[in-house]
Amino acid sequence: MLRRISKESVLKLPFPSRLVIASRESRLAMWQAEHVQARLAALYPQCRIDILGMTTRGDQILDRSLAQVGGKGLFIKELEVAMAEGRADLAVHSLKDMPMDVPDGFSLAAVLEREDPRDAFVSTHYSSLEELPPGAVVGTSSLRRQALIAARHPHLKIHALRGNLDTRLRKLDQGDYAAIILAAAGLIRLGVPQRIRAFLAPEHHLPAPGQGAMAIEIPAGRHDLAQMLAPLNHHATALTVDAERTVSRVFGGSCQIPLAAYATIEGEVMRLRALVATPDGLRIAAADVSGPADAPQIVATEAIASLQAQDAEAILAACRAEPL
Repeated sequence: MLRRISKESVLKLPFPSRLVIASRESRLAMWQAEHVQARLAALYPQCRIDILGMTTRGDQILDRSLAQVGGKGLFIKELEVAMAEGRADLAVHSLKDMPMDVPDGFSLAAVLEREDPRDAFVSTHYSSLEELPPGAVVGTSSLRRQALIAARHPHLKIHALRGNLDTRLRKLDQGDYAAIILAAAGLIRLGVPQRIRAFLAPEHHLPAPGQGAMAIEIPAGRHDLAQMLAPLNHHATALTVDAERTVSRVFGGSCQIPLAAYATIEGEVMRLRALVATPDGLRIAAADVSGPADAPQIVATEAIASLQAQDAEAILAACRAEPL
C-alpha cells in the first residue's frame, strides 16, 4: 500500500534537476500528463519537467477489441520501455488501463484523487439507455459494459467501439451508433461534460476497478522519485482502488473478463461492490460488503468470498470458453 509522506518532509530532500514524463499522445492522456507536470512544477519549481509523447500498440490497433489483441498492457508497454531505457523517469496512466500486476522492474508510486468514476451515456438523439428503441446500436469497448447493458436492456445491440475519446465521439456524431458509453472522467477532464446525457448509476452499472483515477508508475528502486511523488498520492483514493484491484487480481481481471468493482469510503467505513458476469449478462455474481476503511485487503477478501460462494469461477470459466 502507498504510504503518506508530508509535503514538508519531501521538500527537504534533494531531487533531480529534470524529469521526463512518458505519456500516450491521445488528447486525454496528454491532459493527464500535463496535469501531473503542473502539480510537480508547483512542488519543485527548480526542476525542469518535460513530457515524452508516445504512440502505443493499443492506440494503433483499432479494428479489434482489446481482449483479442492482448488486453490493457498494450497501452503502457512502450511507456515502460522508455523508462527502462532511461528516456523517461515516470509514466502517467488511467489506472483502469493498468494491468492488475505491475510488471517486475516497475512500481506504482502514486494514485491521484479520483474524478467521477461513473460511466456516461452519450448520444446525439436520446437521453438515456431506457429511451433507446429496440435494435438501437450502442458502442462500447468494454465487456463489463456490454454485460451490464445486456442484462438490463436485452433489446439493444452492442457493437465494438475502439479509438481515443475524440475518435469515439466522432463515430457517434457521424451516425455509426445510436449511443456510446464512455468513462465520465475523460469527458470531464477534457472539458466536454455537456456531451454526457446521463450518468449510469453504480446501483445498476458498476464501474471498472480504478475507473476515474490516475496513477503514476516509476522504475523500481527509484526511491528519490517515490518520495518526490508522495505528495500527489490521495490516500482515500489509494485505499479504495487497492480494494477494487485486489478483487480483479484474484479473478484474473482483464479485458477478457466482464468484472466490475467499486469502493467508497464514508467516515471509517469502506463499502465495496463487485460483480463478475458473462458477456451476455445472463449470469451474474454480485457482492456488496463493508469493513474498515483502512483495511482494503480485508474488505476485498470478504467480497471475493461472496463472489466465490455464488460460483463466480464457473461464470469466469464460461467467459473464457466463449470466442472473443
